[in-house]
Amino acid sequence: MVKKITFKNGLRVISIPDKGTQAVTLLVLVATGSKYEEKRINGISHFLEHMYFKGTKKRKTPKEIAEFLDKIGGSYNAFTAEEYTGYYAKVESSQFEKALDWISDIFLNSTLPEKELEKERGVIIEEINMYYDNPMSYIQILWPRLLYGDQPAGWPIAGEKETVNKIKREDLFNYMRSQYVAQNTVICVAGNFGEKIGIKKIRKYFSKIRTGKPKPKPKVIENQKKPNLLVSYRKTDQFHLCLGVRAFNIFHPQKYALEILGTILGGMMSSRLFIEIREKLGIAYYISTSIETNPDTGFLVTSAGIQRDSIEKGISIILREYKKVREKGISKGELKKAKEYLKGKLALSLETSDTKASFYGVQEVLKKEILTPKEIKEKIERVTLREIKKVAREIFQPKNLNLALLGDVREKEKFQKLLRCIC
Repeated sequence: MVKKITFKNGLRVISIPDKGTQAVTLLVLVATGSKYEEKRINGISHFLEHMYFKGTKKRKTPKEIAEFLDKIGGSYNAFTAEEYTGYYAKVESSQFEKALDWISDIFLNSTLPEKELEKERGVIIEEINMYYDNPMSYIQILWPRLLYGDQPAGWPIAGEKETVNKIKREDLFNYMRSQYVAQNTVICVAGNFGEKIGIKKIRKYFSKIRTGKPKPKPKVIENQKKPNLLVSYRKTDQFHLCLGVRAFNIFHPQKYALEILGTILGGMMSSRLFIEIREKLGIAYYISTSIETNPDTGFLVTSAGIQRDSIEKGISIILREYKKVREKGISKGELKKAKEYLKGKLALSLETSDTKASFYGVQEVLKKEILTPKEIKEKIERVTLREIKKVAREIFQPKNLNLALLGDVREKEKFQKLLRCIC
C-alpha cells in the first residue's frame, strides 16, 4: 500500500512499506532545478546540491558527513535535474533512524561553509570539463540547447563555467531559503520500516523545515517553424548526434502512445533503428530512441554515434523510419511486443527500495498525482494502432525536426538538406 500524507506546513510524505526486503530508502525531493534558475546563476541548483555534503551544525566537515553512513554500509548521494533536486540514503532496515537523522541534518542544517565553497567550485568546473570531454555526454547537453535556446530549459543543469565561477555564498543561501521549503518538498520512504512510527519520526526530524511560497518556474517558450540544426565542431573518430522532434508534455493524453512509439523505433535491441543501423549496417555501436515528458515540455529523440563516412546514411535511415511510421504506422506484432517490453521493464525497475522511492516521488513532484504500476500498465495496454499512427503523423513533421551534431563537420548545408527528406 502506498500512502501520501500532507502535514499542516505543506510537507508531503509518501510511504511505500515492503517487508520483503532488508533495506529502507529515504529520498527527499525538492521541486526545483535548472529550469527555475536565472541566467546569472545558472548551475546554482546543482552547486547547492554539492554544498549540502560539506558541513552542518552537527557534522562540521565533509568527512564527518560521509563517515556517518559509511560506518553502517549505507548508500547515499544526491542529484539535480531540470525540474527537481534529490537527496537519498539507503541503509539496512534496522538503521532507519540513523538515515533519517543524517538526511534531515544535511537538508535542514547545512552551513555551506565558506572554506569549502571555492574547493567545490573547482570540483564542479571539473565535472563540466568531464561532460565536455566526452562527446557522448556533451551531445545530450547540446540537444536541449538546440530545442529551447537561451532560456532555462535550454541551459545545462551543471551551469556554464562562467556562471559557476560567479555564484556566491549569498546566492546559495538566498536560493535555498526561496526553494527549499515545506510546500516544495516531498519525502519518500520505501522498504522495510514500521510505517506508523516511521511517519511519526519523519514529522519530528523535519519539524523545523522552512515554510513559504517558492519562486515559480518561468514559462518555456517554443516557437519552431522550420527544421533546426546545431553543429559543434570537434575532431572525433565518429559523429555523435541527437535527431528528433518536439512532442508532448507529461499531462498529454497521448503520452503512453508516444512512449510505445519511441520503444518501437529505438528503445530495445530488436527495435527498428537498432536492427537497421547496428545489426544490418554495422555503422554504430550505440543507437537508441528515448522520450522525455515534463510538465511543460516533451520530445522524442534518437541518439547515436556513427562512423564518419556513414553519417549521411545514418541520418537518412533515421529520417526514413520516422517517415515510414508516419505514413504506414506499425504492425500488431510490434505493438504487442512494445507493450510487453514496457510492462516488463517497469516491473523489473521496481525491485529495490531506492527505485520505488524514486518512482513514486518523482510522480508527485512532477504531476502531484501518483499512479500505481498496475494503473500505468493498464494505460499502456489501452494504446491502439490508430493512436500510434496519429501521434506519428502529428510529431514527424519537417517543422518539428531538430538535429544536434558533434564531430568533424565541414559542410552544414548538406545536413540542412537532409532534414527536408522527411517531407
